[in-house]
Amino acid sequence: MKTNELLDERDKTHGSFIVNSRVSQGLKDVVRKEEGYKQLDLIHREALDHMFGKIGRIMAGQPEFDDHWDDIAGYAQLPKKFNHGKES
Repeated sequence: MKTNELLDERDKTHGSFIVNSRVSQGLKDVVRKEEGYKQLDLIHREALDHMFGKIGRIMAGQPEFDDHWDDIAGYAQLPKKFNHGKES
């Protein structure tokens, strides 16, 4: 599959990249300004970033696309799976 074909296909499920970026980055900006953000381990920050990206896709594309919701659930479990960053 060529790049343009892939982008056209993703646009159907992921929606506008511009909307996705605005929503995702807006959520990240809000969270990063909170005092508690400084206390998060890198694994927590990364999991949140991935979840915000998926929320951006939901807001920009198809909210009924189950993969977005499944991915959020998976990202939410990763910090626990990796002992909240205490293991390398």
